[in-house]
Amino acid sequence: MTTLPRPARTTLAPALSLGLALALTPALPATAAPAPTAARGTVIAQLEDALSTLLTEDERRAGYTPDKFRHWNAGTDRTDGCDTRKEVLIAEAVEAPTVGARCAIKGGKWVSYYDNQTVNGTDGLVVDHVVPLAEAWGSGASSWTSARREAYANDQGVPTTLTVVTARTVREKAARDVADWLPLAGDKYCRYIGEWVSTKHRWNLSVDKDELESLKLFADNACEQTVVIYTPAPA
Repeated sequence: MTTLPRPARTTLAPALSLGLALALTPALPATAAPAPTAARGTVIAQLEDALSTLLTEDERRAGYTPDKFRHWNAGTDRTDGCDTRKEVLIAEAVEAPTVGARCAIKGGKWVSYYDNQTVNGTDGLVVDHVVPLAEAWGSGASSWTSARREAYANDQGVPTTLTVVTARTVREKAARDVADWLPLAGDKYCRYIGEWVSTKHRWNLSVDKDELESLKLFADNACEQTVVIYTPAPA
């Protein structure tokens, strides 16, 4: 699933409710990663409509461990010496790094959309799964084959499943869903919401009740114009 330009959100203080956060968030344009040329099988929908077709089920994270999802693998180019993580870093750099033998990356510049931080060099950066692996496991991936879980963990078929962000924001996010965490950069809320829903649809993952209610609050308020674009993942 894909959205318009890839945006993000802020971690809310524990005492700050999502409802209050919405009240404090100005109406935002529908931003997400730039809309790609629609591929065959691509679905384009307003956020509200995309939410209406999500499967709603209780989340079950029992049995999850990170090693259930093999990552990082050899990436999309098996001959470049770069694993998925490094391929994503290279692809998302706003100033290209130097890539040496065995995909050694030097220099480069990135902008972490979760907090709008500009980072020179790869120190302090993480390639994050927008929908965390634990969340995916509890939303349906526990029943997948190991090969499909590996495909999810290394998905570069769309630009919205994986993203380069600061390690600090990933520690804050942990494995929480949108009911409990949004990026620090308030102008990226709608991008993050759109990418979250896009990924859920792309991989046919469910949402739980609290998660869906949080998404609906955004669809009815700040992100009502957000467009969700997704292509189902290969079987």
